[in-house]
Amino acid sequence: QVHLVESGGGLAQAGGSLRLSCAASAIPFSSYSMSWARQAPGKGLEWVSGIYSDGSQTYYADSVKGRFTISRDNAKNTVYLQMNTLKPEDTALYYCAALWGAAPTAWELKEHDYWGQGTQVTVSS
Repeated sequence: QVHLVESGGGLAQAGGSLRLSCAASAIPFSSYSMSWARQAPGKGLEWVSGIYSDGSQTYYADSVKGRFTISRDNAKNTVYLQMNTLKPEDTALYYCAALWGAAPTAWELKEHDYWGQGTQVTVSS
């Protein structure tokens, strides 16, 4: 059974940093592109960032560009999200998701094949 397990969430102050991790099991991790998405209280699910299966390309939502960095280690079946200069509006439940394919042309949330259970990030002002 496929598992994506996020960790690293918690409470941070505005301007601070957190690093999220997502460990995958039971999938050929290096064949999947990976995304991070988030859902803030009372809002819909928002795609945040994506990375190609080989890590060669990364993409970001405008809301996090320049502050967040996605990376992956295929030897460890793990994808990361380094979040710097956090803002209160970054408060959300953060999910990682796996999308089959090496180089997707789009990052539609509904097209992702597997999802983790989420990790909470809370940023205080």
